[in-house]
Amino acid sequence: MVGGFGFTIGGLGGPETKEYDVVIVGAGPAGMTAALYASRAQLSTLLVEKNVHGGQMTNTEEIENYPGYPSIKGSELAAIMFEHALKFGAEHTHGEVTGLEKEGDRWAVFTAEGSRYLAYAVILATGADNKRLGVPGEDRLAGRGVSWCAVCDGAFFKDKDVIVVGGGDSAVEEATYLTRFARKVTVVHRRDKFRAIKTLQDRFFRNERTDVIWNTVVTEILGDKRVEAVRLKNVVTGEEWVRPTDGVFIYIGVEPNSAAFRSLGITDEQGYVLTDESMRTAVPGIFAAGDVRKKELKQVATAVGDGSVAAMSALAYVEAIKEGRPVHP
Repeated sequence: MVGGFGFTIGGLGGPETKEYDVVIVGAGPAGMTAALYASRAQLSTLLVEKNVHGGQMTNTEEIENYPGYPSIKGSELAAIMFEHALKFGAEHTHGEVTGLEKEGDRWAVFTAEGSRYLAYAVILATGADNKRLGVPGEDRLAGRGVSWCAVCDGAFFKDKDVIVVGGGDSAVEEATYLTRFARKVTVVHRRDKFRAIKTLQDRFFRNERTDVIWNTVVTEILGDKRVEAVRLKNVVTGEEWVRPTDGVFIYIGVEPNSAAFRSLGITDEQGYVLTDESMRTAVPGIFAAGDVRKKELKQVATAVGDGSVAAMSALAYVEAIKEGRPVHP
């Protein structure tokens, strides 16, 4: 079994470089699980995260479909996972990884903060971020009534009227959550029915504070210093009108955080990283796990599964490199 602690090497004129067996980029459920498995297997492991650990879990009020926890707050599960991830010696640092470069039998990992790490294997677990509408007013009023996180910002809308854009699980679930604070929550959906699972729909429709506008899109978010209204358009009739509102919560899907790695040729046209069942990409030594990977179901449970498989595949790869054996093409 290979192992050891990360260590630092220096060079004149350049940043110091810490070396590890594996560097994991992203501390969501996939990355934290990979760190747990890799470090427990005695690989020197570094977990790099640009934001807070937990990924999309931190934006979810209640998680009810993760085995072992009938119901748990997303932030609470994230804290438990993070503590467990570091239990066997994995290190953690904050930083935004901006690129990878092959150096001999290792990969150099560069961050926007100027750090440089060397590792035999790299696991990409950068997850995905919420998509934007791309309409006028969205960016200008972000944080001033426009939000992508009901858990983070819901309390600011006590006794207010808010709009939720979307029709999937996240939109319907978070709309129901917002009724804890808001006087009225109206979902605007471009289709004539939700895509969310029936359980979430049932809760939504039973709630007296919810409403839906079908076959409609938001074309503009209006307001001076804060959100004051939205411009809506019916996609069937073409009718347009302005509806007053105090806030807009957007849940129209996610896009993978893979921009820093697309030059490696391991993503599809949408930016999702392509892997085999062992979480190996087409580039030896580069693995991927979680929502950044192209797969059918993006959930905490599947991210955890990806992370464990990626770590074990990285272990096999590192052992092969150190012992001079062939690795996967």
